[in-house]
Amino acid sequence: MKTINLDYTAAAPVDEAVLEAMIPYFREHYGNPSSGHTLGEKPREALEEAREKVGRLIGAEIPGKDQIIFTASASEANNLALKGIIAAGKKKGNRIITSAIEHFSILNQLKSLEKEGYDIVRLPVDGYGLVDPDQLEEAITDQTILISIQVANPEIGTIQPIEKLAALAHEKGIPFHTDAAAAAGWIPIDVEKTGVDMLSLAGDQFYGPKGSGALFVRKGIRLRPLIEGGIQEKGLRAGTENVPAIVGLGEAARLAHQSLAERTEKVASFRNQLKEALFKEIPHLHLNGHPDNRLPRNLNVSVEFVEGEALLMRLNMAGIYVSSGSSCTSQALKSSHVLEAIGVPPELAQGSLLLAPGRESREEDIPYITEQLAQVAELLRKMSPLYHQYLKEGKDNANVQ
Repeated sequence: MKTINLDYTAAAPVDEAVLEAMIPYFREHYGNPSSGHTLGEKPREALEEAREKVGRLIGAEIPGKDQIIFTASASEANNLALKGIIAAGKKKGNRIITSAIEHFSILNQLKSLEKEGYDIVRLPVDGYGLVDPDQLEEAITDQTILISIQVANPEIGTIQPIEKLAALAHEKGIPFHTDAAAAAGWIPIDVEKTGVDMLSLAGDQFYGPKGSGALFVRKGIRLRPLIEGGIQEKGLRAGTENVPAIVGLGEAARLAHQSLAERTEKVASFRNQLKEALFKEIPHLHLNGHPDNRLPRNLNVSVEFVEGEALLMRLNMAGIYVSSGSSCTSQALKSSHVLEAIGVPPELAQGSLLLAPGRESREEDIPYITEQLAQVAELLRKMSPLYHQYLKEGKDNANVQ
């Protein structure tokens, strides 16, 4: 049976060159980077090379590579950024500003901090998922200690005006953090141009190994470590470094930086052709997120009158792998907080699909994807009371984009 992966944000294969770069550090160069003898030299050098490669991907000042702190995931990096800066400067105030559509590694820790007495402001977004800079400015008070707004949303793909938002924070002397896990390796990112003070990313999002992440921390930003112990990672993340994973992250970052324009163009072209085909063949299809200002590998649609889990199961049987949202929500069987925030009605949100192509996606597969999704949608609509009610009422069946 033909199999087509359109869920690359959940998991992607490690790039062959990345794997080759990692292998020597499992056995040949297995030393501890903290060791003072020869066995530690090669691993120690590899860590610093990886820092530089990650720094180049996000436009960090080189040789300011010491601003890169390695973690085991973007979720850990997000926790280190938020909890670390709050613990280091908790006497300055108690207000933290974020957006309503952040990843759960931001929102859930802020829920915990709210229970501890912190004033958490969750900015609303418009119908495309964009934060209004004027609303951010209004939310800032003299008690604000941190602003955290993502570069781009992993579910609907909308890209935020980070440079403008960070500038508003800096006008008031407030540190600005951004979660770039969905964006790094796929759109240009420049921490010097945008001025962000902290940035989180994950290697598995751009063909690096799972369990590899990093936090960029601008010089002058004070953090308290989440994991205390030794002096690894500038004292901010104790424990012997996972050298193979870090080497893989660095190599993946180098390759992403080197081929950014090429991979972006290829994936965006596939996404655009797939979008055109789907909206041409399937009625009652709705686009979620910004029509243009979105990640190149993101196509989020709602299939009206159909339940999303049933869509997933039927498409899976046809060998087409998609998700109903971010990989952190698809197993929860709950309505998407992102779609709710942008005003998608519950009955439409339940029929949402995230189609996330990768470098391997082939344009010749688009007809098969379109045919299968059209057939599944038609089949499920025949069993839908809502669809029969719609037909009875004789409503217009034009596509909505």
